Order: sequence, then structure tokens, then C-alpha cells
Amino acid sequence: MINKEKLKRRFSRNAKQYDQYAYVQKIMGDHLVKHIQNKHSINSILEVGCGTGYVTRKLVELFPSAHITALDIAPGMIEHSRNNMTQNITFICDDIEEVELERSYDLIISNATFQWFNHFESTFEKLTSALTPRGQICFSTFGQHTFNELRTSFEAISAQRELEEPLKPSQQFFKSSELLEQCESILCNYASTFNTEVNESLIPEYFPTCQDFLMAVKKIGANNAQQNRSRVIPGFIDDVMAHYDQTHVFSEGVKAIYHALYFRIAKEKSIV
Repeated sequence: MINKEKLKRRFSRNAKQYDQYAYVQKIMGDHLVKHIQNKHSINSILEVGCGTGYVTRKLVELFPSAHITALDIAPGMIEHSRNNMTQNITFICDDIEEVELERSYDLIISNATFQWFNHFESTFEKLTSALTPRGQICFSTFGQHTFNELRTSFEAISAQRELEEPLKPSQQFFKSSELLEQCESILCNYASTFNTEVNESLIPEYFPTCQDFLMAVKKIGANNAQQNRSRVIPGFIDDVMAHYDQTHVFSEGVKAIYHALYFRIAKEKSIV
């Protein structure tokens, strides 16, 4: 389970420097916005996890007449976004898993946020129920191969130290097939047909050392927020970083892979 209070504090604390380090999240946001369909019919938008407003600003450019509601769990992110935008946007500081949605939307969009959900199925059902008759949900999140290099280094040092349970560096990310199955199990309950498109890509990012990589993750507040995370034994992380620097180094630096998943789910028509 994700500790939401810890999540709020970390993202609020790092709001001002987030964009400086969010290289991969920007790539994912650009891809997400580029593949929105039926742009001419979008008048109302809900953005889940607006963060610093990177995607929000792109939505304003694409849909200058649309009503945009931008929601984020972190007060610091909402304050940063509101202070850096003059457009008429409704900002809401709340947890999408807890808030009640009081209107319908032509587009619900979310970039790199779904991995922070504790209750994916009920939250996705809430979002689906908030779509207009021709509405669409576009979201990106992280897949199972994200941070594979860090995971293998954790496993290698766990084996060296003969730990019964290998320590894990972060929460488990989605498998695209399992995430699609969860979505489809909910969509089949509606008297509508849906068109579902899934794409994925591996995005590399390079750093001088593993320590620089871990610091960049920390700088955007995206480090491990598990409720009951493993307690790291003394010297373990130093050994992990040394192993990482030796094993995953390339001419550009040490590599970290992000596995990006992109879902577009469009409501097409009512069956009855």
C-alpha cells in the first residue's frame, strides 16, 4: 500500500524543482497529449495528477475554450501550478481515490499517476462513470520493467549477503497485460462499447553514477512510498550503488530504464 501522507509531503516539497528532473515524465506527457483523439469534440477535461502543470499547459494550448479541472493530491504542486498559470482552470487539491466527481468529462487524462493508486479498480470505475457519451480516458503509467537495473543490483547484493528475502528498491509496477485485463473487466459492466488502445515503450535515462540516478528520483519525490517498506541494513545501498555502477555503465553513463505504458480508452456508443 502507498502511504498517501508521505506522498503528499514529498511531492509538495519537490514541486519547484520537479520539472528540472522530470525528463521521462515529460516524454510520457508529450506522447499522451499527442495521441488524444477526436479533439474537436472535447469541451470538458479532468486531469488527474496535474503536478507542476506541464501537461495542463499543453491542454490549454490544444483546447483554449475547454473547461479544465486539474486535480493533484499534493498541496505544493497545486500551489505551484496555480501560481504559474493565468488561464481559467479549476484546481482541486484532493486524492482522486477519495474525491467524489460531480460532473462528466469529454476527456480524462493522467500522466504518470496511476502507479500511486491503492485501489485501481474502484478508481478506474469512478473515472469511467464520469465520461460523457463519447468521452475518453488517456493515461500513462509505469510498467514492470521500470528500474530493472536497480532491481537486479538489489537482488545481487541480497544474494551476496545471503538474505532469505531479497530487498526490493520500489513498489511493483504494472504488467501491461494485467492492467488491460483489469480495465476490460470493469468496462464490460457498462452498456457501452469501448475502443481500447495500448502502447508501451522503454525510455532510457543516463546519469554519471547510480547515486546521481537515485538523487534524481528523490528530487521529484518519486522514491519508495510503500507503507511497510523493507528496512535496509547498514552498507547495503553502498554495495548496490557500486554493483550498479559496474554492471550498468555505458558510454553515456549508467543507464536507468523506464517502462512507459500508454492507455487510451474511448467510449463509442451505447449498446441499448
